[in-house]
Amino acid sequence: MPRFAANLSFLFQDLPFLDRFRAAADQGFAGVEFMFPYDHAPAAVAGAMRDAGLQVALFNAPPGDWTAGERGLASLPARRKEFRAAMAKAFDYAAALNCPRIHVVAGVEPAQADRRAMEACYMDNLAWAAEQASGAGLLLLIEPINRRDIPGFFLSDFDFAQKVLEDIGAPNLRLQFDIYHAQIIHGDITRRLERQMPWIGHIQIANPPDRREPGNGEIDYRYVFGRLDAHGYDGWVGCEYRPEGDTAASLGWIREYGVLPKKN
Repeated sequence: MPRFAANLSFLFQDLPFLDRFRAAADQGFAGVEFMFPYDHAPAAVAGAMRDAGLQVALFNAPPGDWTAGERGLASLPARRKEFRAAMAKAFDYAAALNCPRIHVVAGVEPAQADRRAMEACYMDNLAWAAEQASGAGLLLLIEPINRRDIPGFFLSDFDFAQKVLEDIGAPNLRLQFDIYHAQIIHGDITRRLERQMPWIGHIQIANPPDRREPGNGEIDYRYVFGRLDAHGYDGWVGCEYRPEGDTAASLGWIREYGVLPKKN
């Protein structure tokens, strides 16, 4: 059975961010992930992590101006300088948190964008970032995201993502395989996992159509987890879903596997 990490950007939303670490530990999680820690100093996030006795499995590089609709900088030719500064900031947080994985968020295509120029920029930025990260022992991840959730997202195809990885050829650049996004974009999850497993560096889960917990939606996750075991996947699986009710009540599916302790 995979190792499950609580995504603190989706779960325990009734608590301030730094308090979610303890809440995750109290529910039995050993690992967490989250989108953006940058509203808090690295030492504060690291302190919350240590106090809760958790590992941080993954977080995202700075996305640009999130409130203005920006969703990453890696593919934006006019933002190369900002991209490099954003990655330097992410590296600092990774060091403070002893976190081995960073998701490099691709970005949204501007109106009338030159797709070829964006692809060239994306390749250059990823190659540069992978080289910088290699000295720190960091794994960088790229994640295809469906365009229903983020209209115009640059990286919205898993086959194209694999081609990017193949063309760059950096050993520390891998695929973040979000099963929720893969189901919406392509479907045929079992065969796609088989085909792309050699490129996968991290997995995330949620259940379409409403991004709910396993057992509440169209994917049979019991079968999917069995396939991950069959493929020998021993990495983290991030629980990046929106609970139907409160977070604790949404964890019945995972307690049935014996991964988290049952609550009275």
